[in-house]
Amino acid sequence: MPDRDPPYAPVRLGAHPRPEDVVCELDNVLDSVVLLRSHIPDDAFTAGTLGTEREGQGVVIGDDGIVLTIGYLITEAEEIWLIGHGGTAVPAHTVAYDQETGLGIVQALGTLDAPKIRLGSSAGVEIGESLIIAGEGGREAAINVQVISKREFAGSWEYLLEEAIFTAPSHPKWSGAAAIDRTGHLVGIGSLYIQQAVPGDEQIDGNMIVPIDILKPVINDLLTYGRPNKPPRPWLGMTTAEADEKLVVASVAKGGPARRAGIEPGDIVVGVDGEPVVGLAHLFRSVWALGNAGVTVPLVLNRDGRALTVAVTSSARDDVLKKPRRH
Repeated sequence: MPDRDPPYAPVRLGAHPRPEDVVCELDNVLDSVVLLRSHIPDDAFTAGTLGTEREGQGVVIGDDGIVLTIGYLITEAEEIWLIGHGGTAVPAHTVAYDQETGLGIVQALGTLDAPKIRLGSSAGVEIGESLIIAGEGGREAAINVQVISKREFAGSWEYLLEEAIFTAPSHPKWSGAAAIDRTGHLVGIGSLYIQQAVPGDEQIDGNMIVPIDILKPVINDLLTYGRPNKPPRPWLGMTTAEADEKLVVASVAKGGPARRAGIEPGDIVVGVDGEPVVGLAHLFRSVWALGNAGVTVPLVLNRDGRALTVAVTSSARDDVLKKPRRH
């Protein structure tokens, strides 16, 4: 790191948490994290990008075996297993996957030897605060981290968080890991490994954490309907990257709206519905502001120095995904 005052207070970064560091029954809290393994069919839409054998963590949040995880672990899964701290494997099924938050919920189909954790408040998490990032395995799979940033996050796959939590150092098992505050409450779910957790610093390894507060408005819908009870956002089926202050189409999904409309990798997106866009977040908000899934999205592109407008008939992302198997 540069030789300057950091924007946060020093803590025992990376050290295993100690009982005196938290105001809770530490071992009981850490045992709420379980190992999650899923199998996805070879012909699934996400098999090529996310793989067919996925492994990560889940966190027990309900008495009836309800487990919260990061959604990409269970997308299109036909088989899910949960393994608690006692080593017993229990089958599970997908309850919900929310495209907007990126969170997923599964339910154990047997007795899961793990306590539940209480939900906390991610809004109350402050920059500089020390958290525990926990994978399955108790104290040896948990480390102390520091919140080094809370900021907007735009993912190239048409994903946007208004305020994600960024922590350092990185946890080796970040996918679906629990972010826990010192009172033993769950404040987020691990999503990504990143190398630039602090703006301006390029060599910091860290994680992006999905804040727990965005689950609360939709959790009843997810448990009842398997999705938020509202129309889905328009999906274009294209991956867009920011490069040299330009929005470059990196890929288009096979059979997706963008490919059907003739958009090609290498095209530069310069506007939506006649209005210029700057940055991924602006692009996504401009598309979503046009209406629900199915709306026509007029994209202004630059292709090989030529300006053109392409009308993309959007769809819902769920339309191309295999539906979860119910047991």
